[in-house]
Amino acid sequence: MRVRVLGGFGIALAGALLAVWAHLPLPWMLGALLLTAATRIAGVRTACPRPARNAGQWVIGASLGLYFTPQVIGHIGSNAGPIVVGMLFALALAFLGTAILRRFTDVDFKTAWFSSAIGGASEMANLAERHGARIDRVATAHSVRVLLVVVTVPFIFQWWGVAGLDPTVPGPRDVHALGLAALVALTIVGGAMFTKLRLPNPWVLGPMLVAMVLTASSIELSALPDYVPKAGQLLIGWSLGDRYRPDFFRAAPRFMAAVAGFTVLALALAFGVGALLSLWSAAPIPTLILGTTPGGIAEMAITAKVLQLGVPVVTAFHVTRMVFVVIVTGPIYTVLARRHG
Repeated sequence: MRVRVLGGFGIALAGALLAVWAHLPLPWMLGALLLTAATRIAGVRTACPRPARNAGQWVIGASLGLYFTPQVIGHIGSNAGPIVVGMLFALALAFLGTAILRRFTDVDFKTAWFSSAIGGASEMANLAERHGARIDRVATAHSVRVLLVVVTVPFIFQWWGVAGLDPTVPGPRDVHALGLAALVALTIVGGAMFTKLRLPNPWVLGPMLVAMVLTASSIELSALPDYVPKAGQLLIGWSLGDRYRPDFFRAAPRFMAAVAGFTVLALALAFGVGALLSLWSAAPIPTLILGTTPGGIAEMAITAKVLQLGVPVVTAFHVTRMVFVVIVTGPIYTVLARRHG
């Protein structure tokens, strides 16, 4: 097992370094993801342990929390209306995706519903299992969606040339050894508590909440060293790429094609909704588009951070969307299932 883990890390690191050399957007995440996924689909038996994924999410959560200064929180408050619209837009996408999957594939209603809900992949899989849906299809749907969003959005934004339109500087700017040790310890406790309480995305939201409370209270323990966010992106990319298996493209190709079509349509709609929200919000259009894009919290937050596109606003969009979708998806399914008989 140790050899498989070391081999997997080596492949992920090589992919990241190649992406840096090729000047790809988000190289530390995309390079690790693409090369790991390619080798896993090709049959290379490497492994990414769960602690590595948790560590990557911890880095992202802690670094995001450092952006939430009192001034930034006030700025987010002024975007409360657009954020609510983003939550409702995510719910509308669930209905749209369910209709598409029911029309073009052979999956039942509950599998289509949990495959289309834009919540965390693990949370949707858990809900699918609880309600008797096909977990393999639900997991595949969210893998395809996240892969397409993570791979396409950074390239679109790089081609668009919008990087740096909405830069936000984190609270602490200097690294202090003792303060950094305290920050690491406190944020790890936050992640562990969220895990114990079985809350969604515990290693993103737990550390983020702790760092956010500290920063909002003007308690600046330390900034994170420059290499830490890169390491976090590498671990996130490695863990995402490790999900893929040799039979990935052979399993239910029609279902995967329908999910891909739905994702492309959802992305196009997100661009339209983001542009409309710019009439309501002072945030730049790219920030609002990134906030409504149907990707995961960690991946979209990394994109916003690297491209300097309003990290706190994008994070607020995706955290509220994820919590809202996780809360309402089960009850809405129960109501709809009764109507479907």
